[in-house]
This record gives sequence, C-alpha cells and structure tokens, in this order.
Amino acid sequence: MSHPATVEGSATVLVGAAPADVFDAVADVSRMGEWSPECVAGRWVPPATGPEVDAEFEGDNVAKIGPITIKKWTTTSKVTECVRGEVFEFIAEGYSVWRYEFTDHPEGTRLLESFRYPQYTGFQKFIYETIFRRSTDLVGAVEATLARIKASVEAAN
Repeated sequence: MSHPATVEGSATVLVGAAPADVFDAVADVSRMGEWSPECVAGRWVPPATGPEVDAEFEGDNVAKIGPITIKKWTTTSKVTECVRGEVFEFIAEGYSVWRYEFTDHPEGTRLLESFRYPQYTGFQKFIYETIFRRSTDLVGAVEATLARIKASVEAAN
C-alpha cells in the first residue's frame, strides 16, 4: 500500500514565560486571531468550552495576496493531544495536523509549532504549490504567529 507524500513545516521561538502560561495562551483558540496571519477568529464548538482531547473548535480563515482577499473559509478542528504545558495538537478538517510543543528552557519555554498535511495532487498541486507556494507561505505564517505569541505572552508577564 503506498502512502501519499506529506507536506510538513515548523518553526520555533523562545518565550520568556513558563510552559503552562504559554500553553494557556496557545490553547485558547479564541485568541488565535490575535496571532495568525490566516486564522482570524476561533471558537469552541459546544459542548466544548476549552482544550481537551476530542474537543472541537471552528476557525475562520482568510487567504490574501497582498491586500487582496482571495479566499475565506471556516474549518472544524478536533483536539487530538492535549497536555497542559507540554503539547496541544489538533486535526483540521480531518487531514491537516497542527501541533504545538512546549519545552521548559532556562529562559522560559521553547515553543515549536508544526504542521503536516497530505500533498496535493494533479492540478491542485500545481495551483497550491507552484502558483501560491502554499507550504512555503505556511512556514512564514507559522514564524509570524510564533513571534506574535511571544510578544503577547511576554507583555502579559
């Protein structure tokens, strides 16, 4: 049985705060719009009210090229791993996995954000990877998100 190719990317940042505090900010999906260039809002889907395995949440997303919005969409995600101060992972739309790892560091927390999803094929692969450079842009978005999380969490401490 062959497995489709996977697209992966990640970035890290050192945050001057305890892992539990960084986790609390990241796992509050209602705050993702403060940080992400693509996910502009998030909310828990009842009965979920916070981060725990199998909790679902929605995220409103916007893709832009410069100032021009080319696509808006809402995803539903399910939390697949959740340990306060250690890991927060979810799968969006059943195929795109996003993971945050929180590692204690002498200067605070080493925060790793990563993503993986099956490679597009055919015409979609051409559009998303050749024209829009989706995986490259996502790494840049992850770096921007982490920088904003760092600034926000450190300002609150």
